[in-house]
Amino acid sequence: MIRANTSRQLWAILGFALLLSAVPSLQADTVDAVHDGFGAYDSITFWSAGYAGDIVGAGVYMLDKTNSTGIGDTWSNGLVPGFCIELHEPAPDVTVTYDVQMPDDVYNSYTGEVLGTTKANYLRELWATHYDSAWASGGSYTDQQNSMATVFAAAIWEIIYEKLPATPAGWDVTVDGTPGYGGFRATNLDIETANKWLHELTGGGAKADLLVISHNGMQDYLVAVPEPATLMLLGLGGALGLLGRRRRAMVRQRFDIRSERCIGA
Repeated sequence: MIRANTSRQLWAILGFALLLSAVPSLQADTVDAVHDGFGAYDSITFWSAGYAGDIVGAGVYMLDKTNSTGIGDTWSNGLVPGFCIELHEPAPDVTVTYDVQMPDDVYNSYTGEVLGTTKANYLRELWATHYDSAWASGGSYTDQQNSMATVFAAAIWEIIYEKLPATPAGWDVTVDGTPGYGGFRATNLDIETANKWLHELTGGGAKADLLVISHNGMQDYLVAVPEPATLMLLGLGGALGLLGRRRRAMVRQRFDIRSERCIGA
């Protein structure tokens, strides 16, 4: 009798968990954060997003996270490294509440375009191939680390602001290849390495698990999912894995596309 009751209770718990997984959560996915200095970075001169020959801090932006909800709980409170993906919006000097989005769904209010899966996958591949966590390790950084983090940021902006070329070999951080709105070019950086990294992309290589935190009127940031949370989001582990996969699908469905500069950091 005891075993029968226990079995019924287990089945009831499992059934209830599966029922919850089928019902979209009403909890928002947010992060409260403020810009709090840099990791490895340097200044470059750029032409993009309405700016011509302006100077911008290019590299790792450190974000002080103090609160979160939903998928925002992926990151512990404290400093989270990220890369600016909106040259035309300012970095937050007070704590603001960011929405958490998939990179594919991010809307750029200057170009008027949603990033899309192809560009998002190039960003994932760039991160998986060339990002170095030492760029956000704290303390002082070597000239080489500052240079490479700057190159990485410029490559991100090239992908974000330029129209997709026929092949990645068409990207060039020294040439604005997009007529009208959009486009990006820069000087005062290691151009050879930036273009090499871009030209190596295939769209089919290893991909990092990335999200974007987005706030209307403030610059958005590309951030990586910490490894333990990556395993959770991938839904490993039996029934919990099923719940995780459904949760991730629901999160993506309910992300709002919002109107969203790295000047003023």
